[in-house]
Amino acid sequence: MYSYLYVDYIIEGFWDKKMNNQARLDKIRDLLTEALAPTSLEIIDDSHLHAGHAGARGGAGHFTVKIDSPKFVGLPLLKQHRLVYQALDTMMDRDIHALSIQITTQQPK
Repeated sequence: MYSYLYVDYIIEGFWDKKMNNQARLDKIRDLLTEALAPTSLEIIDDSHLHAGHAGARGGAGHFTVKIDSPKFVGLPLLKQHRLVYQALDTMMDRDIHALSIQITTQQPK
């Protein structure tokens, strides 16, 4: 007999594999909004530019994220990018093949 946790895992994995890019865009937006409370956020699906590429054949998408968050202020660019990757960690294995990050936060002078 399967435990509920195991069945939930199978169902979750099934739906993740079937996720289309609009669902991925929505999930990226939700995860970044929850983790970073951005003041501006634009997510661009670049997958069509990579048709035939290995990652595209596997179903994962190519995305550009343009983001401004108060959580970035005072942090070096590398740490800002790490915060974005941490927020999207659950999607990086199957749903995101390539991610371009453009930080738009202005640093104080």
